[in-house]
Amino acid sequence: ILLFIGLRLPIGVVLGGVGVLGIVGLRGWGVGFGIIKDTPFEFGASWTLTAIPMFLLMGSVAHNSGISSALFKAARLWFGGLPGGLAVATNLACAGFAAASGSSVATAAAMGRIAIPEMLKQGYEKGLATGVVASAGTLGSLIPPSILFVLYGIFAEVSIVKLLIAGILPGLLTAAVYTVMIVARCKMYPEIAPRLTAEEIEELKPERWRSLMEVWPILLLVVGIIGGLFTGVMTPTEAGAAGASLAFVIAFVQRRLTWVVFRDSVLESTSATARIFFVAIGAVIYSKFLTLSGMPVFMGDQLGALALNPILLVIAASVIYIILGMFLDPLGLLLLTLPVLLPMFEALNL
Repeated sequence: ILLFIGLRLPIGVVLGGVGVLGIVGLRGWGVGFGIIKDTPFEFGASWTLTAIPMFLLMGSVAHNSGISSALFKAARLWFGGLPGGLAVATNLACAGFAAASGSSVATAAAMGRIAIPEMLKQGYEKGLATGVVASAGTLGSLIPPSILFVLYGIFAEVSIVKLLIAGILPGLLTAAVYTVMIVARCKMYPEIAPRLTAEEIEELKPERWRSLMEVWPILLLVVGIIGGLFTGVMTPTEAGAAGASLAFVIAFVQRRLTWVVFRDSVLESTSATARIFFVAIGAVIYSKFLTLSGMPVFMGDQLGALALNPILLVIAASVIYIILGMFLDPLGLLLLTLPVLLPMFEALNL
């Protein structure tokens, strides 16, 4: 797998190809072709997975109808006076948009198009401008609705609702820590983020309350989705459909639901869903190969017998994710490591 990834082959092709070749080596070509034939339908026909295209559609509508730009504008007006104010605004806008997109890639892409040019225009250091978007964009993996949590819940066979709710506090804490780090760094090195003058801050104040009127759609989406999940009124699948429908209604009420917005949103969400499913199907084939080989159970048994310190396993897993994270996207990284690491954690009752 690492060899093929180094050759820049798509992660879905790598996972599926290695899995099929492994199954052929263990059980023969008949079983290998049977896996190729059955797995895509078995995976794609899962009712729970319909939450993914719905959450992606919700995020696409929110972005294309201007919610992401309104979030950044409001955050800039309220936090522009802080050291690194635009960077802080970008970080908080990423947190807000993450709650409407469910995807770290979508969050980083949306805010990158809006925030990075604005920061560079104001004289911010390039490393700070791009680094803030790259790091804060990952909040889409934590703050619900998270596509990664949905996939993890399916593969690990745990409650998706509990996963989504559990991501709220870590996501907000991460955004708060990023804010503190940005402010501290910009205080230490003022040259990397020019501050607004007192006159400019005064000029922005009258617009602050008006800007909040433009971000009510994101609050409505967040309250609708998280409230529905928390109270048990909706399942994750129903929450995805409700969120997408609500995003369309909001865009229509705001008179932003044009044919172009509708077309682009559907195309973007369809394309993103296809990419996610392609990688996930490859991961399912890879998982079946590992199961047939007995390696996850063997490794789990060995760890249980050795009574390895759970903290050491967490540290080892963190090192693996840091290294592989330099080369793989979050989805590929999750689906590559989950079949191997999950049995180890289960063996130690973590």
